[in-house]
Amino acid sequence: MKTFEEYKKQQMQAPEFVKEYEAIQPEMDVIRAIVNARTSQNLTQNELAKRTGINQADISKLENGTRNPSINLLKRLAEGMGMSLKIEFVPKQKI
Repeated sequence: MKTFEEYKKQQMQAPEFVKEYEAIQPEMDVIRAIVNARTSQNLTQNELAKRTGINQADISKLENGTRNPSINLLKRLAEGMGMSLKIEFVPKQKI
């Protein structure tokens, strides 16, 4: 059985896969940042919901990628975790 990294490496050989993979990277980065920030503080979704007033089901939807957050929602999440929200534009990497 292949590991995820082996499978990903194989799939990255296909230009169409690379195009789609790169297209969803910003969304995946946001999801990863939310989950990492929450888990680094050992918070459950329910605990974060209580701190922010955001429904736990909505936090779940954010973390599984079925809901896109607004900037205001991201700010509320950051505040609930005692953090600041930082968004930045970075130059594209040349391949």
